[in-house]
Amino acid sequence: MDRSVRITLFVLLLVVVLIFGLVVARQMYLVGGDAPAAPDLAELNVYVYDEARPVAEFTLTNEYGQPVTREDLKGHWTFAFVGYTNCPDICPAAMANLRQMDQRLPDDLPQPEYLLISADPEHDTPERLKAYTHFFGEHFHGLSGDLDTTRALARSLSAVFVHREVDGELLVDHSGHFALLNPQAQVQALIQPPHRPEALAEAYRRIYRWAEARQDRDGA
Repeated sequence: MDRSVRITLFVLLLVVVLIFGLVVARQMYLVGGDAPAAPDLAELNVYVYDEARPVAEFTLTNEYGQPVTREDLKGHWTFAFVGYTNCPDICPAAMANLRQMDQRLPDDLPQPEYLLISADPEHDTPERLKAYTHFFGEHFHGLSGDLDTTRALARSLSAVFVHREVDGELLVDHSGHFALLNPQAQVQALIQPPHRPEALAEAYRRIYRWAEARQDRDGA
């Protein structure tokens, strides 16, 4: 084989290798540049959204009688759920589990808020909400107000509730899950029952770490 031909073939081989290397490097860069996938927390009964879902616009009243909107949910993580103060079983257990979870949170995690959205605004006055939520701790709060607004807010949290009357007494059938809202007031995860304090704390830790890593990646 002529020397010039061998040189030409060698150069072409180098070009092919170089192009292949650039393609592989580009693919590795693109994969590495993607935001980390949402954690799989199925074993904790938690579904994490890769892209957080919006919370409906609302204006309701808190336990101090003050108006609260979606903007007031920004700047902190929130465990939100739909219930009512006269609930005989689901709500007291949910509040107790959140309180125990709160006591297990390490100092390096941001303090979340806990929000009971009343499905019985006729009876859950601000005074009643205050007495009920503050029994569980200073970071527990309540909202009540217009029923249609509450239904729309509940739907955006993938929650529902239905009123029914039994022997002249109002009962409310409602969802039992928590919606974890990120500091942008978006639904980042849904946490299904049964709820265990240690599992709730672990889920919150892993979701927060993932969200923090994703934010650092996006800001890089």
